[in-house]
Amino acid sequence: MKTMEPIYIGMLIIALILIYFAIKNYNTTKNLITNGVKTQATVIDLIKVKSDDGYNYKPVFEYNDKAKNIFTFKSEISSSPAPYAIGDNVSIIYSTDNKNRKIVSFWGLYRWTLILLSIASPLLIIGGGYLLYTRG
Repeated sequence: MKTMEPIYIGMLIIALILIYFAIKNYNTTKNLITNGVKTQATVIDLIKVKSDDGYNYKPVFEYNDKAKNIFTFKSEISSSPAPYAIGDNVSIIYSTDNKNRKIVSFWGLYRWTLILLSIASPLLIIGGGYLLYTRG
């Protein structure tokens, strides 16, 4: 089965790359929580996005920073039914330069960390397990 070894090594390498980016994303979120500013945003619009099974809705938020400047941002996630109604208030956290903004919820803060680790885990187990088995 030595012909399959490059595939397992590839799985292991991909898993390690995904874990690296998951940790990087987690640290970015942790830094945002530590140094960011928490505020309330208002849903000002729901953008209709065509999907395979109809339409999804992507909320657009508006908030004021400490200097009372108005900022808007579009959610990365769309869903059906719409997660919010126009006029709803949502807790968000933003960086002082307003480049990084996230909704304050478990999924809003840690979504990419969890997705990357969910993909990396089986690849790590399969690739690493095979290499440990053949080396042991």
